[in-house]
Amino acid sequence: MSLRTAQRASLVDQVIEQLKEQITSGTWPMNGKIPTETVLAEQLGVGRNTVREAVRALTHAGLLECRQGDGTYVRATSELSGAMLRRLRQAEQLEIFEVRRALEVESARLAATRRTDEDIQRIEAALAERDRAWELDDPDHFVEADLAFHMAVAHATHNMVLIDLYEDFSAALRASITAAGTSLNRSYIPHDAIARAIAAGDASAAERAGHACMEHILIALTES
Repeated sequence: MSLRTAQRASLVDQVIEQLKEQITSGTWPMNGKIPTETVLAEQLGVGRNTVREAVRALTHAGLLECRQGDGTYVRATSELSGAMLRRLRQAEQLEIFEVRRALEVESARLAATRRTDEDIQRIEAALAERDRAWELDDPDHFVEADLAFHMAVAHATHNMVLIDLYEDFSAALRASITAAGTSLNRSYIPHDAIARAIAAGDASAAERAGHACMEHILIALTES
């Protein structure tokens, strides 16, 4: 490798890290469009070709998605979530559901034994928002609110590996929750029992409530 090539590669790597920081920090939100090559080149003080190579690398890693004639969008927040998203695009809904069930039931069980008062408040607030989204008959809002509830439960486990895995799995979960809602003909599945069991510190009840919730969805998926 020539010195010039090495210098260019190093510059591209620097730009990749700067762009990744915008993604992981939330400056560029999930599913949001990032600035154009021209704007990024000006902001970073590099050439458009350097920006293009960095964007191409992050697209290959699954963090970004380029849409011809439209722009480039954030699709994942880490290489792991990007790789997972690519893999899950080839998976069946039932396969995704089975992984979701394992994560959410175990999250509920662990949360009941480790939750703090702040965790309980976040879970209850997320549950209230989920109920409000349903009452407003806003499907998109409901999917996000439902996912936020389960994310609050996951955070209450205080298991960082589980939390990171759940966050990386979130893109597939959005699709799974949406599919479940369609299959259920918008039949409401209450999550109050999960929240109550976690607040009470009853791990067995939380596990049972999680299983009951997921069984409703499984029946709908297998019958659809």
